[in-house]
Formats: sequence, C-alpha cells, structure tokens
Amino acid sequence: MKTRRNLNTLPNNQTVVTIGTFDGVHIGHQKIIKRLINTGKLEGLQSVILTFFPHPRMVLQKDSDIKLINTIDERQDILDDLGLDYLVIKKFTHEFSRLSAEDFVKNILVDKLKAKKVIIGYDHRFGRNRNADINDLKTFGGIFGFEVEEISVEDIDDVAVSSTKIRKALNEGDIEMANAFLGYHFMLTGKVTKGKGLGKKLGFPTANIEIEETYKIIPKQGSYIVKALIKDKPVYGMMNIGMNPTVNGETQTIEVHFFDFDEDIYGKTIQIDLLHRIRDEEKFESVEALKLQLGKDKNTALEYVSNL
Repeated sequence: MKTRRNLNTLPNNQTVVTIGTFDGVHIGHQKIIKRLINTGKLEGLQSVILTFFPHPRMVLQKDSDIKLINTIDERQDILDDLGLDYLVIKKFTHEFSRLSAEDFVKNILVDKLKAKKVIIGYDHRFGRNRNADINDLKTFGGIFGFEVEEISVEDIDDVAVSSTKIRKALNEGDIEMANAFLGYHFMLTGKVTKGKGLGKKLGFPTANIEIEETYKIIPKQGSYIVKALIKDKPVYGMMNIGMNPTVNGETQTIEVHFFDFDEDIYGKTIQIDLLHRIRDEEKFESVEALKLQLGKDKNTALEYVSNL
C-alpha cells in the first residue's frame, strides 16, 4: 500500500474509491474495504481509500471531546495489511470544509483521484455544510463519467453499530468484545519513558508508555494482559492503566511489566496489544498488599498466556 498526503503525487491510473474516517478499521469496515479491493482487481482499477485527518469534528467543533479507536499511524498500519493500493490522507481544514460538492467531486475525486467508480454508503453526505447526498453523487457521476455503487443500509448499520460498541466496550474495560468487533487486538502505541521506579522496588519493573495523541481512546482503568512485538519477538506482560492510588498518584499512567524481559527500551516507540482484562484498579492498605496482588496478577497472566 502506498500512502499519500499530497494529492499531486497520485498515479494516473483509474481508480475505485471509497471515502470515510474508518476509525478502528473494524470487521464492518473490513467488509467494505475487501469489496473495494475485489472490485479494483475485477475491473482493473487501483483501490483507493480517501480519509481525513484531523477528524472533521476536531476541526469544526473545537470543544469536541471525541476519542478515536486508532491514531492515524495505527490506522495506516492496519490498512496496509489489508492489500489496499492507496491510502490518501487529506488534511481536513476549515477551508476544505467550505468546498462545494461539485468542486469536491471535480477537483478531488475526478481530477486528483481519477475515480472511475465510487463505492459509498447510502447515507453519505459531502460538500459544504454536508448538503449533498448519494443522489447528487450519482448525478455528478453521470456528468464526469464515474459509476456510483451504493453500500446498503444493512452494511452501514454494521459499521455504525460496531464503532459504537467498540468505544462502549473499551470504556467498560470489555477488551474481549472490543477485539471481537475489531477483528484484531486493540492497541496502544507510545514512547517508553522512565517513571518513578516504584515497580522496580516492588520487584515488578515497568515501562511507562507515553501516548502523544490526546484524541486516542484509553480503556477503563485497571490491569490487563498484553503483548508487544520487540525486535520482531513477541513479549508478554501485564499493564496497569490508572492513578496508582496506593501511593497517592495524581495523574493517570500506563505502565507495563514485561515477563522474562530485561532489555533497555527507553525512548523506543512500541505497540501494546491488549488481550484480556484482569481486574479493576484498587487502593490497597499497604505497599506490601499491592506487591502481593501483583504476584497474583502475574500468575493469572502467565496462565492465560500459556493457554494461547
């Protein structure tokens, strides 16, 4: 897959295009993307996803507290694995939001993307104030020479329900449900930084994960069984998301204790896949009680991993 952020660097081949944010790239999205890719192969067209970043709500609603399932880099990596030809990431700005429907179709879909076919949801709206719909797109298709293939209400409902359920599951700590809808493990990607060293004193040294993207959804606080790929090798561990109430922590941290691992990864950016939730975060009566619980958590995690 080739990624383009500049619309002037696209190929001259004719394309089949779909448009959307595709946050999560979950099983509903994947169904549409496979349809896009198969159409491209059958009709000799390059398959293209046109997506937007920042998310339009981040730009148009400054007080929006929207949280996304993927960072833009995570979304790119997931799409890369699906066999797409091109991912086009268009920077969403106020100026772009004021583009008329006809100018969007002519200048971007036709002139830049060379669209021969557009696969789009029945409820898709576009152009200034989102005042154009799929019927307008079909009219433009007749004018500019591209076909519009409509995604049914059933398929669109699958996508909408999945996104809603994934966010709800993550907020409730139901990582298994979230992963089932995603079709892969929910991930957190961040830089490994030094913490206060409490984990090391307890015999459970941790890597603090600092996530730069404030729009990324963070699951419910608690302990999780996780996996990371470090130097192409899978490494398992347990992760705590929370405030560290036993030691009067004041800010939320994300800390991972890796099993049978003793390499310096400070400053590295790593992806943490969440496999299973162990328990809620608790305030223990003493540091010793916390240490005892961490030992139990580790045993739980090792048993889970041994059954994978």
